[in-house]
Amino acid sequence: MINILHTIDTTGPGGAEAVFLDLVRRLDEKEFCNFVAIRGPGWVNDELLKLGVSPIYINSKGSLSFAYLWQLVRCIREYRIDVVQSHLLGANLYASLAGMLCRVPVVATFHGYVDVQSNERFARVKSFIINTGASFLVYVSENLRSFYVDQRGFRRDKSVTIHNGVDTSRYCPCVDNSIRTSIGLTEEDILVGSVGNIRTAKGYEYLLNAARRVVDCNPRFHFAVAGGGGGGLRDKLLQLRKDLMLENNFFFLDYQPDVATFLNNLDIFVLPSVTEGFSISTLEAMACGVPVIATRSGGPEEIIQDGETGFLVKPCDAQTLATAIVDVYGASSKAKTCAAKALDVAKSTFSSATMMQKYQLLYRTVLGAAC
Repeated sequence: MINILHTIDTTGPGGAEAVFLDLVRRLDEKEFCNFVAIRGPGWVNDELLKLGVSPIYINSKGSLSFAYLWQLVRCIREYRIDVVQSHLLGANLYASLAGMLCRVPVVATFHGYVDVQSNERFARVKSFIINTGASFLVYVSENLRSFYVDQRGFRRDKSVTIHNGVDTSRYCPCVDNSIRTSIGLTEEDILVGSVGNIRTAKGYEYLLNAARRVVDCNPRFHFAVAGGGGGGLRDKLLQLRKDLMLENNFFFLDYQPDVATFLNNLDIFVLPSVTEGFSISTLEAMACGVPVIATRSGGPEEIIQDGETGFLVKPCDAQTLATAIVDVYGASSKAKTCAAKALDVAKSTFSSATMMQKYQLLYRTVLGAAC
């Protein structure tokens, strides 16, 4: 039995957190035994408890916490961990240090361009530690791998790409009107939606400006964003919505616990991101059979074949996005054909099962190398 310690330093819902949970949920129980270390209470903790997993709490504070590192080392030794699987910069950094101290292999996964900021403090030191301590550096898209290797100095020989996967038994086409009804839409109304926490990289200001142009063409269009957080950015987006007089056509619905239901209420899914490491939500929309429009923001180009399985537009361009939304809805036959092909691709190429096979092979490989 291979003992794996999974660790991540965030507690709320998101794409990286979804993959983190998927690995805990789906690793072959006959071969792998899971241990989980997280910062404390929150959405991730609640989801782990639903899986019957009791996490180990290791809280980290500050840019470098020796107490956190020591607790991580104790976990590795106490539970006789064979492999550490970490996610995002903070966890990757501490796991790499702990791996070196305990002489245990580490698989460190990066999920987006913002994992390591251009102005990151001690960026060179952190990349040196991760380069040295991690056995493999995993990126969720080939574009992301190239970025980290070429622009952030991460080792090419340790870098591999494993695309995120979607559970196509959970995310599948299913007629549902519950979300539409809850916001007062009729059968004649058109609902365009996005999924993702409110962050600058998501580009929701461009979706708002595109929505104004679309509604001017056809007031039956409505827009909904399913995503939590945001703080001051959310306030700015709400003010922009007010300035654009879109209060009756654009809805911020906060975090949705059942994303599949939300997606199955949509006529069109839009990813308006400025940058995107991969985009699980795009895969989920494809698996639900919803026509997809996404920006050329990094990851989507590896998911969508433009005009065949979805539609790609340039980022940060509200007019182009608005035109695409109107055109896709107007060409319903083309949109349905693309959505059907996209559903097949989600099942055949981007399934959770495919992702799990690749991670499990990586764990076997790293243990073989460590022996």
